[in-house]
Amino acid sequence: MRRLCTFALPFSGAVFLAVYCLPPRYWPLCGILCLAAALLGLRREKRARLRWLLLCLGLAAGLLWSAAYRAVFYAPAESLDGQTVSLTATAAGFPNETVSGCSLAVLIHPASGPSIRATLYLSADYLSLVPGDNITGSLSLRLANTLYGEQSSYNTSKGIYLTAYPDGALTVDRPTYYPLSAYPAVVAKAMQESIAAIFPDDTAGLIAAITTGDRTHLDTGLYAAMQRTGIAHVVAVSGMHVSFLAGFLATVLRRRRRTAAVAGMILVLFFAAVAGASPSVLRAAFLQVFLLLAPLLKREDDRVTSLSAVLMLLLAWNPFAAASVSLQLSFGAVAGIYLVTGPLYDRWMAPFWSRRKTMSGRVRQKALSFFFGTLSTTLGAMLFTTPLTAYYFGVFSVISPLINLLTLWAVSYTFLGGLLSALLGLWIPGAAVLPALLTSLPARYIRWVAESAARLPFAAVPTGNLYLQLWLFTVYAIFLLYLLRWVRRGRLGMRRLALPACACAATLCAAIFFQAASLRTGRLTVTVLDVGQGQSILLRSGGVTVLVDCGGTAAGNAGDIAADHLQSMGTASLDYLILTHCHTDHANGVPELLSRVRVGVIILPVVSERLTLEDEITALAAEQGIEVRYLDEDETLTCGESTLRLYAPLGAGTTNEEGLSLLCTLDDFDVLITGDMDSSIEQRLIKYGDLPDIELLIAGHHGSQYATSEALLLATMPEYAAISVGYNSYGHPTDETLMRLGAAGCDIYRTDQMGTITFTINE
Repeated sequence: MRRLCTFALPFSGAVFLAVYCLPPRYWPLCGILCLAAALLGLRREKRARLRWLLLCLGLAAGLLWSAAYRAVFYAPAESLDGQTVSLTATAAGFPNETVSGCSLAVLIHPASGPSIRATLYLSADYLSLVPGDNITGSLSLRLANTLYGEQSSYNTSKGIYLTAYPDGALTVDRPTYYPLSAYPAVVAKAMQESIAAIFPDDTAGLIAAITTGDRTHLDTGLYAAMQRTGIAHVVAVSGMHVSFLAGFLATVLRRRRRTAAVAGMILVLFFAAVAGASPSVLRAAFLQVFLLLAPLLKREDDRVTSLSAVLMLLLAWNPFAAASVSLQLSFGAVAGIYLVTGPLYDRWMAPFWSRRKTMSGRVRQKALSFFFGTLSTTLGAMLFTTPLTAYYFGVFSVISPLINLLTLWAVSYTFLGGLLSALLGLWIPGAAVLPALLTSLPARYIRWVAESAARLPFAAVPTGNLYLQLWLFTVYAIFLLYLLRWVRRGRLGMRRLALPACACAATLCAAIFFQAASLRTGRLTVTVLDVGQGQSILLRSGGVTVLVDCGGTAAGNAGDIAADHLQSMGTASLDYLILTHCHTDHANGVPELLSRVRVGVIILPVVSERLTLEDEITALAAEQGIEVRYLDEDETLTCGESTLRLYAPLGAGTTNEEGLSLLCTLDDFDVLITGDMDSSIEQRLIKYGDLPDIELLIAGHHGSQYATSEALLLATMPEYAAISVGYNSYGHPTDETLMRLGAAGCDIYRTDQMGTITFTINE
């Protein structure tokens, strides 16, 4: 078995090297060089010869296979990039609703060559499509290698190489029967509909996510809370879910081990297909198959070999999956569990094993076994996933071990109960209501724990600052030193873990303290949060916090971004939330913000026509007893050592013209925020606002050419300009605006290039 490992690991390493480091044109050449190295290894002594051959052949196979795969499957997609051609595509799943219609996974059939996986964007008229439908028409095709205007491997890592848009009318031909490949999607759809029918509204989305991996109807606020508390993995079908399923089947067929193993392999693979067959799902399924297959073949399960073989299989299926974040996190978690969990659990439980078979002794052992098992598994999974999470998501969940301890038991009951209830609901919906209600109890518990813990300051801390990065380096340095000193001696006891554990905890507390202190420095801080195409600005002075707007198009909800920043400062409250207006790019994060942060007063402009989002915000404020104040006259507020002058709407007509603007002043330092007002309203602000020379201007309307006029710049003479902007189709910030700011002598800062920007005023 270890020979397979010696070949599989170099194969996977070569694929990662090809995807991340080497230009594609060098893949064949490097593969041939590895083959040449294998031939040179024939001169080695007999014992080393086989290992050398397997190593070099693995590297060569990985590079050459990646080159061949790219030429056969990806190059045809590149040749179609930017073209509009008449093609036939086959629906590979059910449509998913989008803001402007729906998206559909399809297989595009070019005139020659293999089919190409793509995402087809359609109008809402096509929501009735089903797997197997043949769609014919003129399609405009683009490579699926960008996301929000930036290069991204998100789609290619999933095997999706094109995005398609209809260019004219499409014809749909529906076959008489579903094709065999469509049945997993049909079963998944039926289960999701069953869950929606029999479970209460507050738990249906969570249970569907836990049982099938479908997060379509999972509340975004709940998912964000689960991410911050380190339990988001429970809604990404993985090894835990597969082990629950296999364990349940083994319990039912415990007297028929061979039957249970064969049935388990079939069930696990079909469940993986139903759950979407993502790289992380397939990893879990294949590992479970290896585990079930080993006794049938009368072989011991070698974890290292199994893990390396599964990784090789997944990368052989799609080498671009090496860039999949879910695959990296999945394998990182399993690798950490294999290395750490077993030794930790054995050592921690050793003092508590008792030969006495009393009832109290058995209960105590089971309780301790669950506690130490969950804790060691969580710590093992965090060993390699923490650096990946910090790199990809910029956050570290401090309370993840505790929340996993509190919720793991509930996840198992929710998964099995949800699965059985959904299956029962397919045949006898009435009989499934009672088990559905019982299953909803642990689901509500998971929701309550996640949302409650996520509100705590420092529940999750951003890792973008120097202090947390130094802490991560310290933790892994301590871990390596610990391994070098003790693992060779076979000592992993609690006492010998106490010192490094305390050192890690102490340095984490120090890092969090210094991070919070750094965010609280200065008499006034102005933080322009990176919320994508939107605006959210945090003002803090003398212990008073004010948030101006909370909306944007970032991958994370703007409310979560603002709340995370507040919590990283050690607070979970706002004195004032000021909304210049209630367009989504300025206010769509407010509902989530209110669910996580205590707000004293919400200030809104008086408008001629209320928007739906404004009604939602005021309704939530009423539920929480938050004061809502409408501004129809200028007002001055005290904000710690600074003052805020709020300007009532100066225009009428559109929402932008009826927005608020404000001036924050600390001694001789002034900050002007104009929202989305255009140049005509800026003229009125100049005339009636008594504006001083300012130091910092938040550029209006995200850098639109119709805002930040020359007249405003001449009247206020700003030294710095911050533009809150993200990927957009409007061309923001426009060249005209940037030229005006440059001509005015402004130093320009942009969130789309620099991320979150903080200005600190000390004098």
